Amino acid sequence: MMQTLALTAPSVRLRPPPPPGGGGSLGRRTKSLVGAIAIAASAPLFLGAADPPAWTRPQAPFPIAGPITYVGSEGIAAYLIKTSAGAILLDGTLAENAGMVERNIVAAGVPLRDVKLILVTHAHFDHAAGVAAIKRANGARVVAGAGDVRALETGVPPGETNYGVIRFPAVDVDRGVRDRETVTLGTTTLTARATPGHTPGCTTWTMRILAKPRPLAVVFPCSVSVAGNRLIGNRAYPGIVADYRRSIAMLGTLHADIVLPSHPELADVIARGKRRQAGDTTAFIDPTLLPKIVAEAKTAFDADLAKQAR
Repeated sequence: MMQTLALTAPSVRLRPPPPPGGGGSLGRRTKSLVGAIAIAASAPLFLGAADPPAWTRPQAPFPIAGPITYVGSEGIAAYLIKTSAGAILLDGTLAENAGMVERNIVAAGVPLRDVKLILVTHAHFDHAAGVAAIKRANGARVVAGAGDVRALETGVPPGETNYGVIRFPAVDVDRGVRDRETVTLGTTTLTARATPGHTPGCTTWTMRILAKPRPLAVVFPCSVSVAGNRLIGNRAYPGIVADYRRSIAMLGTLHADIVLPSHPELADVIARGKRRQAGDTTAFIDPTLLPKIVAEAKTAFDADLAKQAR
């Protein structure tokens, strides 16, 4: 059923590399990034290790296309979408980045109180931990995939992994969305596409922006990397394999002129941002990118599943 929403503390964690989100610490795309994520995610993980430095390294906000501005850190993305009735924030990144994200929002010309909605891609600490502090600061309504609501409200990530439990500050969720439901603020609408697997409520968000000579389709893909998830014998998430397969297949049906992932290096977001700031207004337009990411994700998933099944 389609539904429309019209709107007039430090975390406690075990800190393993690589991240549950997959991809933040892998560097340049010198090879298949998704494959590299899968390889790294199967490596030994050590408690107490630090997050990749880029995750908390400040990044000045920069315009992407239309109403979309990058407001995350160098290594973890957050996107601001300006509308006629305020702004929408997509993801909050790390808890320790909340102040940085808030400052970037203000630097982008949006008073913090004007952020009316915070959309969450998935319930992992590297993308959701900062949401609680930002919500406290401005009272924004939080919207997330229905399958991740309990995890967000308890601060305990869902499923079973090979790196243990990484808790994050709990946040009240104002609405849980399901596949194809929409969220509207002013005249701007985003559509939720359920892409479970990485987490049960992993949600890809899509929107269209006005541009010439034609509107542009924008996709904010939720991760489909395995990144430490237990695929075999996952008692907390027994349907994980089928969900991954369905989500990868569904992503393959989407058209995206612009791809904006939660880990910016997956789409060279920072590098494209520098090109955009230098005057290249087409820097982010790449209709070939999402099919490449999907193909690499399928190959990496199949390899990881086969390895875990041995």
